[in-house]
Amino acid sequence: MELHRITVEITDINDNSPTFTKDENKFEISESTTLGSRFLLPSAEDADVGNNGLQKYILTTDGIFGLKQHSSPDGRKYAEMILQKPLDRESEPRILLKLIAVDGGTPPRSGTVNIDITVLDANDNPPIFNQSLYRATVSENALKGTYIMTVNATDADSESNGVVTYRFSNMKEQLDDIFHLDEVTGIITLAGQVDYEKDRKYEIMIEAMDQGRLTDSSKALIEIVDVNDNAPVINVMSFSSPVPEDSASGTTVAIINVIDADSEQNGQIVCTTDSRLPFKIKSTLTNYYALLTNSAFDREVIPEYNITVRATDSGSPPLSSTTILRLRISDVNDNAPVFSKISYVAHITENNAPGVSIFSVKAKDIDWNQNARISYFLEETQINGSPTSSYVSINAETGAIHAVRSFDYEQIKELQLAVKAQDGGSPPLSGNVSVKILIQDQNDNPPQVLYPVQTGGSVVAEMVPRSADVGYLVTKVVAVDVDSGQNAWLSYKLQKATDRALFEVGLQNGEIRTIRQVTDKDAVKQRLSVIVEDNGQPSRSATVIVNVAVADSFPEVLSEFTDFPHDKEYNDNLTFYLVLALAVVSFLFITCLVVIISVKIYRWRQSRILYHSSLPVIPYYPPRYSDTLGTGTLQHVYNYEVCRTTDSRKSDCKFGRAGSQNVLIMDPSSTGTMQRIQSDKSILDEPDSPLEQKPPNNDWRFTQGQRPGPSGATGGPEVAMGTGPWPQPPTEAEQLQALMAAANEVSEATATLGPGTMGLSTRYSPQFTLQHVPDYRQNVYIPGSTATLTSNPQQQQATAQQASQQALPPPQASAQPEPPKAAQTPASKKKSTKKEKK
Repeated sequence: MELHRITVEITDINDNSPTFTKDENKFEISESTTLGSRFLLPSAEDADVGNNGLQKYILTTDGIFGLKQHSSPDGRKYAEMILQKPLDRESEPRILLKLIAVDGGTPPRSGTVNIDITVLDANDNPPIFNQSLYRATVSENALKGTYIMTVNATDADSESNGVVTYRFSNMKEQLDDIFHLDEVTGIITLAGQVDYEKDRKYEIMIEAMDQGRLTDSSKALIEIVDVNDNAPVINVMSFSSPVPEDSASGTTVAIINVIDADSEQNGQIVCTTDSRLPFKIKSTLTNYYALLTNSAFDREVIPEYNITVRATDSGSPPLSSTTILRLRISDVNDNAPVFSKISYVAHITENNAPGVSIFSVKAKDIDWNQNARISYFLEETQINGSPTSSYVSINAETGAIHAVRSFDYEQIKELQLAVKAQDGGSPPLSGNVSVKILIQDQNDNPPQVLYPVQTGGSVVAEMVPRSADVGYLVTKVVAVDVDSGQNAWLSYKLQKATDRALFEVGLQNGEIRTIRQVTDKDAVKQRLSVIVEDNGQPSRSATVIVNVAVADSFPEVLSEFTDFPHDKEYNDNLTFYLVLALAVVSFLFITCLVVIISVKIYRWRQSRILYHSSLPVIPYYPPRYSDTLGTGTLQHVYNYEVCRTTDSRKSDCKFGRAGSQNVLIMDPSSTGTMQRIQSDKSILDEPDSPLEQKPPNNDWRFTQGQRPGPSGATGGPEVAMGTGPWPQPPTEAEQLQALMAAANEVSEATATLGPGTMGLSTRYSPQFTLQHVPDYRQNVYIPGSTATLTSNPQQQQATAQQASQQALPPPQASAQPEPPKAAQTPASKKKSTKKEKK
């Protein structure tokens, strides 16, 4: 900012006429007045200045009186009337004149006053002042009644003609309240208050008059002495608030004008401010001051200032005045967000619910408003190859960190994040902080037993010789827990045991040792149930069954462990599947029986219709009537393996050789006897030696006599089963007898596979498997019909369709087709699954 002084000059125009205070002035003049006597005329006042002000007076006269004009030092003009001819009261006792005051305007303006002169009798001597000018001073703080001066005029006449009186002749009406003139003594006193700042001096015309109405005039000049009675006045011309905190030093904040109505020393001003504040005051023009910054600001330290500006004059005593400027500092985005901590560490328990709040980060920005509005973001980093946002999320407003997924301590143990806090300034500033989220383990994994291995189809047995001493290490239960900390601290306890007085389990190491000497009375089979517990809250546990064989020889162990019963759960499942299989087979059998009977009845009715219609009888060849060799037998294909066994109730025996010679692996369903094992000792000694493959037992085949004949007989000649045509279509009775014969054939075939049947597999294996014999009840041929009784519903439907086509016999196939495979029942599925596991 810059300041320039502008002076405006008002050009006067002649818009005011000279005026007199009175419309008429009266004079009493003695006829004896000498020529040349002067009479002061009233003065006119003109508010205009310069040429437009009062310029001259004009007196209308008959030659007795003349006019003389005068100018005072201050430029005021006044006139005197001079007697030019002697007066004669007897000829002209009264004279009327007019005094005209004219200004210098264009056109000129004027004012008029009437002069009324009364001619008196003679008074030879007029009063005369002893001074033409009286000077006096008075302080502007003077009290009323203060003496100012005394004027004095003398008259040479005697008696009443020598008595003089005083008066103000041309005093303004406002001055009557300020000054007082004693008419007799001529003493001038202060009647009111004077103010140097309004009028610094007063010029007063004083007139002295005797009894003969003779007068004289003089001037009184009263000067007002200034007193320091006015304090400086402060005017704030311009004020800039708020000011940015990054304003440079020397920035103009305000412009101040200070005025003191006093003069000279009392009007000299000194403007100051508090030196402790970062401001200074510089004088630019007269009575003008600029408030400047003296240093840089920091709104975060001081957001506003109360600036006191003091103006003091140089009077005695000095007077001063103050004003207070409240300056606010506007914010600039010069501070980045700062987190409350250098780094954060939070904990969350695994298996948390997605979306759960983990914790919150908090940052502060000491800026203001938009510059302090903080938003939170996650820095894009990778955690195990996945973006951070796939693990956690952050609320941009509150800084709360939420879990996006459920954490698993066993997969990830900690998360390293970087959170950025950014303010809303322009340009924005930001700050970063590292966040570590530790996944706390939860006891969500039970212990896992590594040894001994628990299998569904075999038993692991540890051998303890009967000569074992106290503390003999039988085996060691090895278990692990994928949890950590105390959740993975495992302890081993003996839950159940055949003989608790014989074995103990180490609480920490899981070692199973003997606690006493083994005797001959101790059972060979020792079953120990060891429970493994972790130290979590709540704790989790796992149970392992350890089978211990107390024996000195391997055959002794084997004979004992073959009688281990199946697990209860396995028995329950097996019973369920057997019942289910029996129900399904019964249902299918009844269904097939009803369908076959229905089809036969339908065919019988059709044959009766054809018979009564005298149609020729076409010989009927039932399907599968002859095999490709022309033997007249039903073709049966058997795929089986022969198992060495002496007891059909027991399936097989499996031997396993472990790394240690005192470990025995037994299948619970093993059926071999110790006698049979001892007879095959040479085979057990050489498990890899091949064996000769023996032909299958002839008991697996059906004899020709067991095949159903045309009338249901089982002992008919083989010629009846030849390739020749049937003598006639079978009747309903023959069909029913054939169905019952087929059922008997199935039962006899099952009996043929009973105890005493023995076969040897092609190669010795530690596992002996008894293959399942085909269920012939699921594939029954009915003589005289194209239907084949099977458990497959689709085959039943096909059989029904073939039954409706009995007009012509089907051509004999060149190759014997395979019989349909038997459908698996739930029981057979269970056996097959068990076989695959073995």
